[in-house]
Amino acid sequence: MPTTTLPRPRSPLIGRLAVVSLMLSIFAIVTSEILPIGLLTDIGADFGISDGTTGLTMTLPGVVAAIAAPAVTVATARVDRRVMLCLLMAVLAAADVLAAVAGSYEVVLVSRVLVGLTIGGFWSIGAGLAARLVPPPAVGTATAVIFSAVPLGSVLGVPAGTFVGHLAGWRAAFLVLAGLAVLVLAALVILLPPLPAEQVTSPRVLLAVLRRAGTRTALLATFLIVLAHFGTYTYVTPFLQHVTHLPPAAVGAVLLAYGVAGIAGNFLTGKVIAVSLRHAFVANGCLIAAATLLLPVAGGSPAGAVVLLVLWGLAYGGVPVCSQAWFMSAAPDAPEAATVVFTSSFQATFALGAFLGGGVVDAFSVSTVMICGGLTAALMAAWLWIHSRPGSGSVKGGR
Repeated sequence: MPTTTLPRPRSPLIGRLAVVSLMLSIFAIVTSEILPIGLLTDIGADFGISDGTTGLTMTLPGVVAAIAAPAVTVATARVDRRVMLCLLMAVLAAADVLAAVAGSYEVVLVSRVLVGLTIGGFWSIGAGLAARLVPPPAVGTATAVIFSAVPLGSVLGVPAGTFVGHLAGWRAAFLVLAGLAVLVLAALVILLPPLPAEQVTSPRVLLAVLRRAGTRTALLATFLIVLAHFGTYTYVTPFLQHVTHLPPAAVGAVLLAYGVAGIAGNFLTGKVIAVSLRHAFVANGCLIAAATLLLPVAGGSPAGAVVLLVLWGLAYGGVPVCSQAWFMSAAPDAPEAATVVFTSSFQATFALGAFLGGGVVDAFSVSTVMICGGLTAALMAAWLWIHSRPGSGSVKGGR
């Protein structure tokens, strides 16, 4: 008589290591996505193009990710999530190698398309897997660990990549990232259990989430603040080099300070939103507005630039937390669909901000783009404050 072999229970340690592997995956993805911020001038100089045109290396991944988030999630809704995550990490490794060996700027852009595909697919599929890897009491902590990869990409990834790029060339920085992606892929293969699809996210579910008033509030708030941030932060390296007159090595140190502040802002905002999501989101928008509007005035001195970048990092560190919390609060019954909408809207605006910022930089100046971004952030804070007042139809999380 045939016997059925039950799967052996996984140890808590393996579950925690699997969570860490997801965190490192997102760290590699985030760093690959935003690394050109620290190397924008070097990449442009290599191919003889302007800073604004080089900004397409930031625009393209966002555009592709915005499309890939719903498309990949829906198209692979019944595929084992472990298989998908491993395939997407392999694509990221290939993209970074392609960027490192690119003989033309067009090939670099192809590599950035592959990065965007990875961002959209991996975020939408992997962001909500903590509950399937650890016991229920540990889910909250595991989720926080996974999302800590976002500020860590700024505090460790970009400064380290910028340092390697200035030391050995920007291509070497992408090769290092490719090596990291391969190591993370091995960790995913070893540590992740089979993850057959449990919740099928269909176009109908996505449309239902989009129709909710709370989702529309989250969409507009996210659009304005992400537009403001990436329309300006994409060009922070040219600002620090041309306006503040910092040497390339010092730029990495300033970005490191920005990243440290971002981590602090991430955890601080996480505590504040438990009291008032609305106040946390508005406060972060006001701080970003203040920092970017003051940079053209006080950013000419290294001290002024550092203080304002730290303030900016502190504020932006909490933006993804606020945005996703608002989306999740608007659709608590459809968390994967809410994550897809969050990822897609965030990445689309990321791309638009980098693109519009590049146009302003080329047509006017890098200081002008800071002013435009500051005004947009101020508009977001004012609109959200007025629109989400008690009794104005805000979602529960917007109190």
